[in-house]
Amino acid sequence: MKRFTIFIGFLLLVSATVTAQRSSTGRKIKQIMKEYKAVGLAVAVVKDNELLYVKSFGKKNLQTGEKLRTNDLFRIASISKSFSATSIMQLVEAGKLSLDADMSDLVGFKIRNPKYPDVPITLRMCLSHTSSINDSQGYFTLDAINPAKNPQADSCYNDYAPGKGYQYCNLNFNMIGTIIEKTSGERFDRYVQQHILAPLKLYGGYWVDGLDSSLLTPLYDYDSVKGFTVAENAYNPRRAEIEAYVMGYSTPVFSPTGGMKIAAVDLARYMTMHMNYGESHGVHIISEKSAREMQTPLSPEENYGFALLKTDTYIPGKTMIGHTGSAYGLYSNMFFQPEEKWGIVLITNGCVPARHGDYIDLLTKTANLLYERLVKK
Repeated sequence: MKRFTIFIGFLLLVSATVTAQRSSTGRKIKQIMKEYKAVGLAVAVVKDNELLYVKSFGKKNLQTGEKLRTNDLFRIASISKSFSATSIMQLVEAGKLSLDADMSDLVGFKIRNPKYPDVPITLRMCLSHTSSINDSQGYFTLDAINPAKNPQADSCYNDYAPGKGYQYCNLNFNMIGTIIEKTSGERFDRYVQQHILAPLKLYGGYWVDGLDSSLLTPLYDYDSVKGFTVAENAYNPRRAEIEAYVMGYSTPVFSPTGGMKIAAVDLARYMTMHMNYGESHGVHIISEKSAREMQTPLSPEENYGFALLKTDTYIPGKTMIGHTGSAYGLYSNMFFQPEEKWGIVLITNGCVPARHGDYIDLLTKTANLLYERLVKK
């Protein structure tokens, strides 16, 4: 009985210590938020493949004063690309696609750098941003690069040969979304819903009207003079475009390059699948081979694979895999350490966008705090 009492006392002491540590961590996060005038901040930490810390701070809505909740959805911007790349890998595994297929054949019109007309631009190149394609003509419609629709389509190509250079390009992934439709026969947003989100039991998606509008978190652009301004177009439902939707061409309406809406906690669950090379808690989304290929850089200059990049500067001394996002005042980070089985998701709906290198200071300071206080210990 005495031993049992001592054991219970030990457990209570540990619980009290953890509670105090997390409370202290929360206070420090609020201090960092104050430094960068953050509107709201959603945090999710995974350790040993389990959610360790899920918390939301600050406001969801500046106008109403509503507080941010852990189940609130954000448009996560370019982290969305990894959902598109994961979909592609599923179709490759099913034998329906080849990574070395010519984009012209896949998209249905000529995709060729006019300076290198004999060099095919492949799906692999678009996934890794080595296609030599740029966003100079825009990327919200495939008309930008379709020579039958845009007489300036040749401007979509850089001076270097396909496969011989790197430039981050949103148009690459809006074309990739189109390929998912053409190959699967399913509308892009529905494909991702059925083949990634539903199996992992995640709530989210690309189709605004398919989501609970009360969960959508307003996004705020920051200006040093005007302060924060709500981004009215962040969740534009684009109903007229969807009403006139053409399968295999209208796909950019859903923004495969940046339009996923999801809560930080569910993004962390999705991250765990990639951290475990395609599987999470018995649910297999892609093979280990496909997952490792997504995480392997093709461009040594940029350390970018297929919608996932490798970095050792996000948390100094740790080599991590993940992606960032920024749009409409939102900033998002998803990074994980696959060998040590931990990762961090951070999303803000508005802040002073001070940065060092590739990362927003608010998010890197918070990530390093979480690593030191919760993960490392």
